[in-house]
Amino acid sequence: MTPVPIDLNADLGEGFGRWTLTDDEQLLSVVTSANVACGFHAGDAVTMRRVCELAAARGVRIGAQVSYRDLAGFGRRAMDVPAAELAAEVAYQIGALGVFARAAGSRVSYVKPHGALYNRVVRDAEQAAAVVDGVLLADRTLPVLGLPGSRLHEAAAAAGLPVVAEAFGDRAYRADGSLLPRGQEGAVVTDPDEVVERSVSMARSGVVTAHCGSPVAVRARSLCLHGDTPGAVGLALRVRERLEASGVRVEAFA
Repeated sequence: MTPVPIDLNADLGEGFGRWTLTDDEQLLSVVTSANVACGFHAGDAVTMRRVCELAAARGVRIGAQVSYRDLAGFGRRAMDVPAAELAAEVAYQIGALGVFARAAGSRVSYVKPHGALYNRVVRDAEQAAAVVDGVLLADRTLPVLGLPGSRLHEAAAAAGLPVVAEAFGDRAYRADGSLLPRGQEGAVVTDPDEVVERSVSMARSGVVTAHCGSPVAVRARSLCLHGDTPGAVGLALRVRERLEASGVRVEAFA
């Protein structure tokens, strides 16, 4: 099959106060979209402003990475949040990031859930609908980045929001196309060569090998490169170079 253009996104701004996790400046020289933490799982006002300024200066699209309110758990702990509360908190996070994006001469171009919320809305229709309600409160035109076939994408599409399918080069897949939970052995692919090969395979042929060994169809417009993994910048650069050498055009979706 002919490769479609691929967007490279990374989770950025994942610091708080004096603590930093991601090499935002270097990653912004590689990726085409930045999922910026909005203060609920990581990030603060100063960090959001700085990342937005850096992204705008490099022409990188700014996305709101919304999360459960869980700084202590980095947004990766399961939580039960009432739908109305979750919708309001999603809108709040998008609005906060929007202030800094506009001040930098850019805008929030899309929304992507983070961590436990991302995984929850793959299967939970109520929580997915709440996230979509929050996006609608903030901006009724924003694309929603997420796992193809998820309840989130179903709810977003039903509400008239654009949806963008996402794939992961460094996460193991199950046979049904969902991600292997992080708590299970092998959930994170750590071999850089394997990450590069999986990324190219998904971009060029829309196929990846599942954890069980079977092929899985993964047709995505955006590829996530996690910024909190060791050697993230070098790995992201390798992925981009191999994609372009393989004839894949790397460009933002929004």
